[in-house]
This record gives sequence, C-alpha cells and structure tokens, in this order.
Amino acid sequence: MARENLEDAAATLREAADAASDDETRERLENQADQFADLAEAERGPDHGKLARHEHILTDIADEEGGDVADLVDDALESVRAFRETVEGV
Repeated sequence: MARENLEDAAATLREAADAASDDETRERLENQADQFADLAEAERGPDHGKLARHEHILTDIADEEGGDVADLVDDALESVRAFRETVEGV
C-alpha cells in the first residue's frame, strides 16, 4: 500500500508538469515524477534523507510557480509524506 503513495506522487507530478508555465519547470517536475516512479518500483524504498531532499525541491518549485502547479505539487507532497510515515527510522 505504501508504494502506491509514491506512484500517486509521480502521477500528480506529471499533471503538475503539464500545467507548468515554462520548459524548465516542466522538466524539473518530470524529473521528479520519474524518480518517484523508479522509487515505487525499487526493491528497497527511499530513506528519510532522500525523501527530505525531494520534498525540499518540490517545495521550491511550488513556491516559484504558485497557482495550479503549486496545488498539484502540494498534493504530491501529501502522498510523499504519507509514504514517509511508513519508513523506519528518525
């Protein structure tokens, strides 16, 4: 079930990429979506540090873009945080 949170984050970030106003932001969001999709399929999931780095990048993108993109990124972050609750440690 937890891996589905990463898949949801990837799908939502693809939607955000489609809504992005410029190519650079679109590329950054697609890159993040690809990484979450890969993490969802990996044998061993990401640790808290890796997830925190992703969260930081996504928060920066949301702050820069605003509007629909920020709303979608926030939705993706909710999925990431839900997954993070299942990760042992910290």
